[in-house]
Amino acid sequence: MMATHAARAVHAAYQSPIPSPQSPVNSPITQLPNYPITMSRIMTTLRHAPVRAANLPAPVGPYSPGMGFERLIFVSGQGGHDPSTGRLAADVEQQTEQCLKNVQTILEAAGSSLQHVLRCGVFLLDMREFEKMNGVYARMFGEHRPARTTVQVAGLPGEGLRVEIDAIAYMP
Repeated sequence: MMATHAARAVHAAYQSPIPSPQSPVNSPITQLPNYPITMSRIMTTLRHAPVRAANLPAPVGPYSPGMGFERLIFVSGQGGHDPSTGRLAADVEQQTEQCLKNVQTILEAAGSSLQHVLRCGVFLLDMREFEKMNGVYARMFGEHRPARTTVQVAGLPGEGLRVEIDAIAYMP
């Protein structure tokens, strides 16, 4: 019974008009035009879609290489395989470069680039290879410095894989 009452209250709040800019309420939402927001309007304006292109790296499981949501692009972890040959790069430096090239390919298919990356996650098999990975990472991003987390992992999905990188970016 209480959950139904709460659900009705939330639904009623979404059916109410937003206060006008002349409203005495001191809230950032008062800067919006005076029109009602309904749950159906919220649900129809929030869009997400997988990133698709012929030259993208093939996922190794049931997931999309990238997913766009509004202006955000979420790139799944990319390994050091060259999608045109299927070959794995030889060492952590070459794998890092290929990982970021794969991220870049996905971002470009979505209408973005490495210069619009907000955050990366770097997964290393051996933290002693951090400096080598970091040198390539710095070169590939240039002056742009996205937020980043780097962790050592017990394993990666693929024989010989030394590094995997995921990213969150935006479409300019």
